[in-house]
Amino acid sequence: MMKKSCLFLMLIMLFLSETAIAAKKKPPYDYFRIGNAVDASNIQTTRGTVMMGGGTDVDEAFKWMCALSGNGDFLVIRATGTDAYNAYIQQLCPNGNSVATLIIPSINAANDEFVIGAINAAEAIWIAGGDQSNYINFWINTLLHSALKDRIAEGIPIGGTSAGLDVLTQFIYSALLNKSITSTQALENPFNKYITLDNQFDLKIPFLEGIIGDAHLITRDRMGRDLAFLCRIYDFGWLSLPRSITIDEQTALLIDAEGQATVAGVSNVYFLATTEIPETCQENTPLTYRNINVYRLNAQGTFDLANWVGQNGTAYTLSAENGVLISTQPNQSPY
Repeated sequence: MMKKSCLFLMLIMLFLSETAIAAKKKPPYDYFRIGNAVDASNIQTTRGTVMMGGGTDVDEAFKWMCALSGNGDFLVIRATGTDAYNAYIQQLCPNGNSVATLIIPSINAANDEFVIGAINAAEAIWIAGGDQSNYINFWINTLLHSALKDRIAEGIPIGGTSAGLDVLTQFIYSALLNKSITSTQALENPFNKYITLDNQFDLKIPFLEGIIGDAHLITRDRMGRDLAFLCRIYDFGWLSLPRSITIDEQTALLIDAEGQATVAGVSNVYFLATTEIPETCQENTPLTYRNINVYRLNAQGTFDLANWVGQNGTAYTLSAENGVLISTQPNQSPY
């Protein structure tokens, strides 16, 4: 009986040991790839940026990115989620060499050699939606962060939706407290604890310096909070006259290598430019911030980001007065 007990104990120990070894060998990331298993080579890419406002993805934006990538290897990066983008993008870009998804959920993963290799081999990179605080917490000041900046500088196309859009601009609503601030809360108190901003993740994307981005604009009524973000950027001393690009759902802004932007999708993109410093930007005090120039654009128009001027859109002015939005549009709508 004792021999059998010892043998049983040894088997359990062996099983636990093998399980521990297997767990130890599991990489800190998840990687899924379809298409050609061998990376494309000698591909000529063209610089471009896609800012997508969340909700249903815009097919045209991915087709545009694939063309800019030279039909090379398309990489989706995210901190959580699945590989659902793979089949979707492959269907839109049937001539592409491959589509892959990297799930990078930790600092350890963001410093992994394989992850950096995948970033360096990609001809297009897409940052999925989710929670941008994960991107700030897990990716900032890592090898992944440096590799992304290097690839953008080299001229590969990059894009993102929702949280992925948020981290494309120089200034970022980081949402570090895991609760999204509403326009009502932000206008009542632009120093609400849930307004957390970042300027260290900056990917140095051309034409997006001096700008903060936001998504789900009309659907979630976010114009008011965007004015509060601009007030806080000023208060931090980051920039006296910051700007914002805010995008509604099912809509994407396509920015080419010269800074010429067009809209794809069903709704609008809004370009906000401050013209003066905020009058009242204080803790526990409603926001007063006047004369923000707004340019609303849909698929009928274009916007020159290099010179901050649009065509075939609508221009109006927006102010926050004692926490209330005031619009110069005939219908008085901030949108």
